[in-house]
Amino acid sequence: MSPLNKSKYYIQVFICFSFFLLNALHLSAQSDSLRNLITVDSAIRIESPVITNNSAVDSVLLNHSPRKAAIRSAILPGWGQAYNKRYWKIPIIYGALGTTGAIFVFNLKTYRELRFAYRARVEASPPIRDSSNYNTLREFYRVVDINAIRTFRDEYRRNIDFSILFFLLFWGLNVVDATVDAHLRSFDVSPDLSFKFKPGYSEMARTTGISFIIGIK
Repeated sequence: MSPLNKSKYYIQVFICFSFFLLNALHLSAQSDSLRNLITVDSAIRIESPVITNNSAVDSVLLNHSPRKAAIRSAILPGWGQAYNKRYWKIPIIYGALGTTGAIFVFNLKTYRELRFAYRARVEASPPIRDSSNYNTLREFYRVVDINAIRTFRDEYRRNIDFSILFFLLFWGLNVVDATVDAHLRSFDVSPDLSFKFKPGYSEMARTTGISFIIGIK
């Protein structure tokens, strides 16, 4: 397989993996939202209970800091997710970073190989005619057109920049995910939220009927 075909293959693999990652994160958000709705729905009852451990609940919410989650994910990918107890996200994060890292290494290695091959072909051409490096080249680089080698070299140089960019992008998404997830933990979906129906006269509507009363403690 030629270097150009290898590059296209790795780019296709990377794009497929990116779609898989984004789909997984989207499904995760939907799952969390559904879980919160179920929790709220389970808190609906006729009478609101007396909450005697509000200080403990507030302490848990205050101690879980989005800033800590962001800093930990910025230092070590997946650390913020572990802090949020979202352990299943860690393999996805390292899969994305590992894929982009492997593509970067491949692009860098191939770029250096193409750069050496192009220099060797130029040196072996008139008027220099130095074949010392040319004799060490693989057969592919000896028969392919020198302009094609230069085109491959320039393309892989751009691919190096793209692979670095995607690596930093996934690292940043890892920080954003940990921060947002930590913020969402502070949403109150506890049994303090309730509602009830009350038949009778409504002072607000100034009429008789069934009132829908929301209780928030």
